[in-house]
Amino acid sequence: MKRSDIKELPDYFDNYINLNEDTELTEAFDKSLKQIDDVDLEQLKRIGFKVYAEGKWTINEIIQHLTDWERIWCYRTMLGARQEGSVPSGHDHIAMADNSNANDLTIEQLLAELRAVRVATKAMFDAFNHEVLSVNCRFKDTQMSVFAMGYNIIGHQLHHFNVIKERYVPLAD
Repeated sequence: MKRSDIKELPDYFDNYINLNEDTELTEAFDKSLKQIDDVDLEQLKRIGFKVYAEGKWTINEIIQHLTDWERIWCYRTMLGARQEGSVPSGHDHIAMADNSNANDLTIEQLLAELRAVRVATKAMFDAFNHEVLSVNCRFKDTQMSVFAMGYNIIGHQLHHFNVIKERYVPLAD
């Protein structure tokens, strides 16, 4: 199945889902891993802790946010996929970033953790059959299929990597 096979796009998260190409989910996960592997470490090191505007996250905080966010979304996905029945609440990504120690870690550490989480996420989705992928996940005030959750997770990375490219890379000079 491809991204275009998603029957209902949830408000707000459709932005992340639609950032994906119209490819098979496993191919989208493979491309997301390649995107992590292809990061220019030297460029990110030149950027360091610079931000493009006051109050914005550092590159380290963005990478930590991606990892934290993905773990939360995998939990939500698993609850839905296994039809556990509870409806997880939202989370405060600002509080999580404020309380992370991302700026105490190296960019290599953060990217290695993100990659490890992404490999585990891909393995989870690879284990889901068509029936499981069709199950609706409910959380807070939203619902989407397990299948859409996969593209949502990948699209979130695409979004933040686009922000890094557009707003942070110019700071490397």
